[in-house]
Amino acid sequence: MEKIVIKKNSQKRLKSGSLWIYSNELISIPEYPSGTVVEVISEDGNNYGAGFFNPHSLIAVRLLLTENEPDLEFFRERIAEAHNLRKRVFPEEISYRLVFGESDFLPGLVIDKYENYFALQFFSAGMEIRKELITKSLLELFPDTIGIIEKNSFRARKNEGLNQYEKVVFGEIPDEITISENGIKYSFSLNESQKTGFYLDQKENRLFIRRISKDLKVLDCYCNLGGFALNSALGGAKEVIGIDSSENIIQFARKNAAINNLGNVEFIKSDVEIFLQSELKKENHWNMIILDPPSFAHSKKDVASAKRGYSKINNLAIKLLKTGGWLVSSSCTQYIYEEVFHEIIKNEAKKLNRRLKLIHRGMQSPDHPILESIPETKYLKFFVFQVF
Repeated sequence: MEKIVIKKNSQKRLKSGSLWIYSNELISIPEYPSGTVVEVISEDGNNYGAGFFNPHSLIAVRLLLTENEPDLEFFRERIAEAHNLRKRVFPEEISYRLVFGESDFLPGLVIDKYENYFALQFFSAGMEIRKELITKSLLELFPDTIGIIEKNSFRARKNEGLNQYEKVVFGEIPDEITISENGIKYSFSLNESQKTGFYLDQKENRLFIRRISKDLKVLDCYCNLGGFALNSALGGAKEVIGIDSSENIIQFARKNAAINNLGNVEFIKSDVEIFLQSELKKENHWNMIILDPPSFAHSKKDVASAKRGYSKINNLAIKLLKTGGWLVSSSCTQYIYEEVFHEIIKNEAKKLNRRLKLIHRGMQSPDHPILESIPETKYLKFFVFQVF
């Protein structure tokens, strides 16, 4: 196994449990191919085991917490451990994030399980070149698998020097699949969807909204496949409207309302900001407004723009809420930290002379566990306020 030496003064994070070694922490950057398994040693002789090396990435090494080259048994055991965790926290569910990268000690790998279908994403060159082992491990652990698709069209792969693509690597992926979450059925396309298909990270937050939506007039912005809207409708909301800018997504959301026999929900194709501005002009107010937009920042340079975006939509939503109404505001933007996001919402309420009562503070679902030594694994913020 090739060796890499790290600087003596760069060990503090590793001793605290981090799995990442940055390029500026290496004594030198060798010319090993991307994805090479290397043994990591410090200048003063400490051994940190094996890791995936990439000379083209800011994260030069991703530690594997093993001393050996990862083989079929390694992947089978790690994926089985991840599966055991999900079955413990979601004993009744059969669709969930099966592997969440570093948090499951499989750095650079994401696997979503949709009943008997799997969607894979490779964020590191080390995982990319071992994808056949990963697929074989899945098939051994889940012999009823119907299809496996690689959803590798996301821009973060460029940071690892990887191409963007999507392809089916086992079995077949139909044009449409249907899953169930918390008793609600969702139909969608794995082939055409963004990311891995469905936003599993809001699983428990959707349940919370179901509990509090009875008799309310609910507006679900950026509704996607209808997750929050359908939970609101099932929870007994008086009226529910879901808004999304994608016609394809709206068609699936309408279909999902139909297959769940929910007649108190409507889906409209529209730009969210335009719709909110229109509601203001009509003086049409709501009991609950849900804001769950896609990420507003893909890098740190986008943070200022993201803050402005969150300020604008939360300001509009607060203006549209009746006294005692519910503001549900979420952010999946990794570079907007929870305290910052909370402050943005508070500032907009203050500008409008409205008072906020924080009722619930949520986060990503437990099938997206947070590895405390890698803050980047904590990304989803979710607040529920009453507005007065």
